[in-house]
Formats: sequence, structure tokens, C-alpha cells
Amino acid sequence: MKTKYISILSVVAALFVLGFNELTTCGGKEMGIEKQAFGKTKEGRDVDLYTLTNANGLEAKIMTYGGIVTSLRVPDRDGKFADIVLGCDSLDEYLKGTPYFGAIVGRYANRIAKGKFTLDDVEYTLAVNMSPNHIHGGVKGFSMAVWDAEPMQTDEGPALKLTYLSKDGEEGYPGNLSCTVIYSLTNNDELKVSYEAQTDKTTVINLTHHGYFNLAGHNAGDILGHELQIFSDNYTPVGGDQIPTGEIKPVKDTPMDFTRPMAIGSRIGQVPPGYDYNYVLNSSDGSLALSASVYEPKSGRVMEIFTTEPGLQFYSGNYLDIKGKEGAFYAKHAALCLEAEHYPDSPNQPNFPSTVLKPGEKYKQLTVHKFSAR
Repeated sequence: MKTKYISILSVVAALFVLGFNELTTCGGKEMGIEKQAFGKTKEGRDVDLYTLTNANGLEAKIMTYGGIVTSLRVPDRDGKFADIVLGCDSLDEYLKGTPYFGAIVGRYANRIAKGKFTLDDVEYTLAVNMSPNHIHGGVKGFSMAVWDAEPMQTDEGPALKLTYLSKDGEEGYPGNLSCTVIYSLTNNDELKVSYEAQTDKTTVINLTHHGYFNLAGHNAGDILGHELQIFSDNYTPVGGDQIPTGEIKPVKDTPMDFTRPMAIGSRIGQVPPGYDYNYVLNSSDGSLALSASVYEPKSGRVMEIFTTEPGLQFYSGNYLDIKGKEGAFYAKHAALCLEAEHYPDSPNQPNFPSTVLKPGEKYKQLTVHKFSAR
């Protein structure tokens, strides 16, 4: 009787622990969610780090500061795992500033010309944080906010639900904007990022995940040998200030053409200092469709990106020059970004798809990163 009583207490204790660290075993691998403290912001806000592990051993680490994916471990063709995203070792290093490593960016990802736009005959002025323009939500955008987190177990695999209320007037934007982002690490070896938002006043919104990827490993040098395919026949040319001219031009017969797989370094010298352009995706009807595929020949790793968004910003890490995690140094072209989003400066470009969100409407977006090897 005493033994049975102790056994029941053990089960209760185990269940209590599982409330904080939900792990199960599948095929000899632990899968689930773990939580740990990761430090405090300068304002004293607690920041937590969650580790999601799927049934195949893929692992994503996500912190509540900026919704940042700090690490993403996936296997190569021989089953060897490596961390394929750039990042930092500590919260303090993120607080010092990074080029948006792995973050959720908003309220408006990418650039807005001169930090101004007009809605319902009212002109709004935003922070000019990349002169002469506004970029990625301002001085303290979503990438520097502490999000509320809720771990979840789904039929597809472990997930982390993040929520944030962007208050009316924050960074100059109108309306109280309630945002939800769910990261899911599925047992089909996908990192899914789903977004929803609602507002109480007409506003603009354009959210994305700003991951820096090197499929050979975060510390493996440059990505010029990665082979990239983008399912886009057109792009939006920009002026000297990186603001779109309003034109939509074909990529054919230009170094912008990735309609067939091409090594990123094969023509990068023709677009100095490198790629930083918005591609108009061929599938722009809001359905989930393949937008890009990246293959790294040495490791055999493949990343496919599916999205409901109309655009994909391809950035080839042109200005990287920063100390990274595990003693790595990230130099120019150490990673690539493929940001699924609406086009830059859409609030000032009437011929671009609208980024306006009104009360009673719901903003929705889904982007899926699928990993494999060959």
C-alpha cells in the first residue's frame, strides 16, 4: 500500500513538471517543448527561451524578446544536425542590437518612404530609423518587444503562441493592434509561422519573419554557393534610397532572374553590393504556394518556402559585419533572408496590393519553411 501511495505521488509530481517542460519520446528522440529563463530587458521584463523539438529531432529555439528564432537545428544528407540560422549567445547581445536576426518585424516590415503615409486624409509620421526612410516598424518595433507566450501541443507537433498588443500611436501608427504569431515545428520537418491581427482604427500592417539562413551551418562562411530558385517572373525596381519606383518589371535577361535554380554568387557582382529586392510572386492570390527553394550542395540541405503573401524580399546579407554565437563572426554574405511579405512602401504606392487593415477585418498570413536533404 505504501509503495502504491509513493507511486501516485511520483506521477503527480511528474505531471506538475510537465506543465513547464512538456516532453514525450518518439523513436528514441525526445519531442515537445522546454522553457528556460533567458534574462531581463533593460526595463526589467523577464525574457524566456522555448525549445521546440519535433518527432525527427529537429529543434527550434524561440525567445519571447522579438519572437526571435535564436537557433534552428536540421539534418544534412547524412543525418548530421547543424544550426542553420544566425544569432547571438545571450540576451544582452541581442539588446545591443542586431540586423533583426530571426525576429518578427512589424508593424510594417520593410521600408516606408520618408516615414510618412496618408490614411483617410490623415497624414501619419513615423520614425525615420534608416535615413531617409522608416524600416521594420521603427526605433522599437515588434522585433524589440517582449511577447506573451503560450506553449501548445498540436496534432502536427509542438508550437508556441506569441501575442502582443501594439498600442495606438506606437511608433506613430494608428490603432490598437492585437497580434498573434504561432510558430509550429511540425513532424513533417516544417517551421510554420502563422500570423493574425485586428485593429480598432484603420491602420497599415505588414508582418514577416526575418530569419538569416545559411544551410551549411550558421558559422560555415558565405552563402554564395547556395542555389536559389524564386517562383517570380517580376520584381519591383527601387531608386537610390531603396524605395520602389512603383514599376513592376520582368526579371528575364537580368541578374534578378532566379526562375531556375542559380548559385547566388554567379551574378551577384552585377548588383552591387548584393541582392536586396522584392520579388512579385507568381502566386499572389492569397493561397499557400511555393515561393522559393534553396539548396546547399555540400550538406545537401534544402529549404522550401511556401507563403500566402504576394511578395518575397531576397536579401543576401550585404552589410553583415557582426560577432555571432559560438565564437562565429558573420561577414558580408554570411546568410540570406527570404522575407515573405507585402511590397515595400505599399501605403504610398496605390498600384501595389493594399496593406490597409480596418476595424472588423482580420489580417492573416501563413509562411512555411520546409526542410529536407538530398
